[in-house]
Amino acid sequence: MTVIGYAYVQDRLKLSLPPVAFPARIRSVTRVERLAGELAVPAKRAPGEDVIEHLLFALKHEGTDLQVLAASCAHLEPAALLAQLRAAPAGQYIRKLCAIWEAITGQFLEDLPAGISGSVALLFDPALYVTVEGANRDKRWGVAFNGLGDWDFCPSLRRTSDLEALLKADPLVQVREFLDSVPPTQLERALAWAYLDETRSTFEIEGERPAGNKQEAFAALLRQAHARQTLDEEHWVELQNATVTSRLAQETSFRSFQNHLNNGVPGPGGVSYLPPPPALVHSLLASISRLANVETAPGIAPLVRAALASFGFVFAHPFGDGNGRLSRYLAHYALCQSGALPSGSILPLSAAMRRNELKYLQALKSFSVPARAFWKATWLDGENFAFEFQGSPSMYRYFDATPCVSFLYEMALEALRKDLKEEVAYLSCYDEVVRRVNDRYDIQGSTLANLIRMAYQNGGVFSKNRRKQFADQVETAALDFIEAQVQELNPHLTQQAT
Repeated sequence: MTVIGYAYVQDRLKLSLPPVAFPARIRSVTRVERLAGELAVPAKRAPGEDVIEHLLFALKHEGTDLQVLAASCAHLEPAALLAQLRAAPAGQYIRKLCAIWEAITGQFLEDLPAGISGSVALLFDPALYVTVEGANRDKRWGVAFNGLGDWDFCPSLRRTSDLEALLKADPLVQVREFLDSVPPTQLERALAWAYLDETRSTFEIEGERPAGNKQEAFAALLRQAHARQTLDEEHWVELQNATVTSRLAQETSFRSFQNHLNNGVPGPGGVSYLPPPPALVHSLLASISRLANVETAPGIAPLVRAALASFGFVFAHPFGDGNGRLSRYLAHYALCQSGALPSGSILPLSAAMRRNELKYLQALKSFSVPARAFWKATWLDGENFAFEFQGSPSMYRYFDATPCVSFLYEMALEALRKDLKEEVAYLSCYDEVVRRVNDRYDIQGSTLANLIRMAYQNGGVFSKNRRKQFADQVETAALDFIEAQVQELNPHLTQQAT
């Protein structure tokens, strides 16, 4: 036996789950220590062959892997759990395992021994995972559920060095400080642009250029994100109908069919992702909807909440179409409901995602690729397939969301730097150039607005084609003056025309 703990249990019980990310292995070491990619354990500290002993070892040394723990519960006999409990009624790890077993199976252990006590045991170690504050305590076992969600949907979030740095940066504090520093008139215009850019970007990520009415409808949804909503199935259907561009793609309920994503390759090899079976969708969406509202899931950092709800939604894929747009809308909704942004404001996350689509795809693949391995796809004819799920439902409920949360934090920082700050900088430049130009020249307002933006976006100069385009409307001296003012106010702009 080389692997122990969760990896041993997964092999022994033949659990259909992705491999344990950081398995425990017996190594020639003198103490239990974390190495690159694994937990090294001396042989004398390794458990025997009993599954429960390995789970207790894993809870103590590896952390809380709910994917493996939940999938194991169906294989654990109540008598064996009670035997371990009687041997150590105050033990925090056996209490945790019993609490998990009851929550997952919906059954209760009977004839509990006396002396079940001890300090409150946190289900997730805050030193290893990002957890909630003010966790709910299970008085029966003295275990506090401090996970990011509930028993139906609770992704884990590992405290990696990269994530810790992002958490410390706290992008939303920076966003609020910046918004407070912008003059009201400029802020109103910058936010109007941000809503438009966010709407356009979220459709472009899906490769769509919707009609104006669809863009307006989605922008209106974003503006309503600050208002409390009942995210039940009926409301999700309304949101889906408002975001898809084709009436034929509008749904009347969550899906009752197995949908999938395709990368264009013919046959089963082209099936790139399969979301959970339809039977799981309602419970997942109910939990994700609770997570999105601070009242029903308190104690979670706003950006963490937004990432978990958004990626959880797109992984669940409750509709045939519109899931990506709705998932990004849900990120905004979660941020707004957390009170993280002033009313009426928006952080253009989709605009940042559009510029970083490869990173976005990598975050999605951190879950979609491992999940795909547990589906059998059989090609029938045309575009028709038969799908058979061969995995454990726990993979959709308790996945590692660290890459997804890290990605959204990075996008929040970029949206602040690249979208909000640069737009406000442009507006400051625009206002001053307009004032200076109007003191010398008489140029139609809309024409001047276009000229300033063209010069700004082209490194402070007009291309030859632009000069020809406006030769009959604006004198050469005025064009030269506009260039000079844009360059003076923005010395960082490149001086080369594109």
